[in-house]
Amino acid sequence: MFFNRAVSFTLVSGSFRHRKAFDEPLRRSNAFRRNRRLSHLPRPSRRRATTPSATRAASGRDFSSRARILIAGQAPGLRVHKTGIPFNDRSGDRLRDWMGVERGAFYDPARFAILPVGFCFPGYDARGSDLPPRPECAPQWRERAMASMPQIELVLAIGMYAQKWHMGAASRKTLTQTVHNWREGYFSNHAPRILPLPHPSWRNTGWLKKNPWFEQEVLPELKVAIRLYGGG
Repeated sequence: MFFNRAVSFTLVSGSFRHRKAFDEPLRRSNAFRRNRRLSHLPRPSRRRATTPSATRAASGRDFSSRARILIAGQAPGLRVHKTGIPFNDRSGDRLRDWMGVERGAFYDPARFAILPVGFCFPGYDARGSDLPPRPECAPQWRERAMASMPQIELVLAIGMYAQKWHMGAASRKTLTQTVHNWREGYFSNHAPRILPLPHPSWRNTGWLKKNPWFEQEVLPELKVAIRLYGGG
């Protein structure tokens, strides 16, 4: 598997076992509270965040013990951060269009699990773009969360950070190269299958225009995969 313990999270220095627990307030979703199989995961702290960009708990995640498809995003945007509903914005609308699913099906835990690399809104950079996922988050939670969903057969790795985590050395130097070589992860003999995607943010409209092969080659295969693994 691409997410086993042998694969390190290359964007964060230090090991998973030796890093101190990161006390980030996380509001558990309804699906998380209902799922007893995940009850062994650490509970989020009730203390307020100490960073300006993380002033409110918002997970942007939805665990599932039934779904065969995992939507692996980067980190919640501001609207998602405020509502606690993953992909509850224009990026989510575009992603659902790519996948060929309605909003109700997208949030059905029997069809899809959702787990970003970061659980809180990381803030904006000087250009007004979202910052990368907070580096403390993935080492603290993600490996145990993934281990609690062994039924996952297909991972939609959205964005460079999710691709680095799930694909490890198989990811390329740039997102464009990784997505362009999508067949390597999707048709490999490893489980689960990995299908790398660009982030559906409307800021990436220019990228889509420069890379028409994505809509021509990848999106049809994505829709087939969604139906194949029970998401459609």
